[in-house]
Amino acid sequence: MRAGFLAASVLASSAAALAAPVTYFGSSGTMSASAEFEVVGSNLRVTLQNTSDADVLQPGQVLTGMFFNIAGDPTLTPLSATTLGATSVGGVLVSAAGAAVGGEWAYLNGLSQYGANTGISSSGLGIFGAANVFPPGTNLAGPASPNGLQYGLASAGDDTTTGNAAIVGTELTKYGVAFLFSGFDLPLSSIGDVHFQYGASLTDANFAATSNVPEPGTLALVAVALAAVSIRRRPRLR
Repeated sequence: MRAGFLAASVLASSAAALAAPVTYFGSSGTMSASAEFEVVGSNLRVTLQNTSDADVLQPGQVLTGMFFNIAGDPTLTPLSATTLGATSVGGVLVSAAGAAVGGEWAYLNGLSQYGANTGISSSGLGIFGAANVFPPGTNLAGPASPNGLQYGLASAGDDTTTGNAAIVGTELTKYGVAFLFSGFDLPLSSIGDVHFQYGASLTDANFAATSNVPEPGTLALVAVALAAVSIRRRPRLR
């Protein structure tokens, strides 16, 4: 009884862990980023952040997108893109946190980039176009099609008054954006191969992310192992 109860408890805990948000982290030199995936009701929320403490001084330090793989390559429906922090140009406020920036960010699936089939980006990168933006699709700066650095993510430690002309003259968001999708009915464990993209070209900095969340198989093995330990400790009947 005790072994069964213990196994059931661990498996229940494992299921809860699998339903909890999954966060991927990555870094290269002074650059660092995170991406959190969370099921909210019947929707998927993806929160992308530039977590570096370094000042952003040139375009290659702006986090402009991410690629990730979803098992089966489902087509999601983009619902919204909302800033976590303020957007500014050379230290001048453009919009406060919570602004809708759907027209400046795009989504596509069916890709094959860095081993991933899904991408989100504020820059075209030769992949994303005007037809791929989030609703309401309002163009806030620059060309109607996602391009350049507009509304890319400056770091958490950025001084918005410093940087070269391409930095201080461009609308940059400090420091993250939350994206909402419908049409996701898979476990979060189906998401992987997260890759962060910087700058306005695929030749700019990019690096892979890792997650500290155990794989589903690992959690199941933990449950079995604990149950086995409990059985071995049960007193024998004489």
